[in-house]
Amino acid sequence: QVQLVESGGGLVQAGGSLRLSCAASGLISSFNVMGWYRQAPGKQRGLVAVIASGGGANYAESVKGRFTISRDNAKNTVYLQMDSLKPEDTAVYYCKLATYNPVASEYWGQGTQVTVSS
Repeated sequence: QVQLVESGGGLVQAGGSLRLSCAASGLISSFNVMGWYRQAPGKQRGLVAVIASGGGANYAESVKGRFTISRDNAKNTVYLQMDSLKPEDTAVYYCKLATYNPVASEYWGQGTQVTVSS
């Protein structure tokens, strides 16, 4: 059973920084993709950033240059460094793990609230 545990959310003023962490446990294939998605009130959940176990990363246009995703494969942990935060970044942030061996599967964390005050 794969589990994801997130941490690091909170309240911060505009222009500030936060760092999110997500640790995965269980039987996880060596090739996988981990990432962060977010959902603001009244909006659909959307991609923030993803990173493959080989290191390739993709970002939503709205966070490029401000957010940095990284991972520690030995710890099955993904991080999201969020700088220059804006009020529009306020959302619940969810960690996701996608695996492909033996079958394609995806797992979600419970979500962590990020609130950016103006």
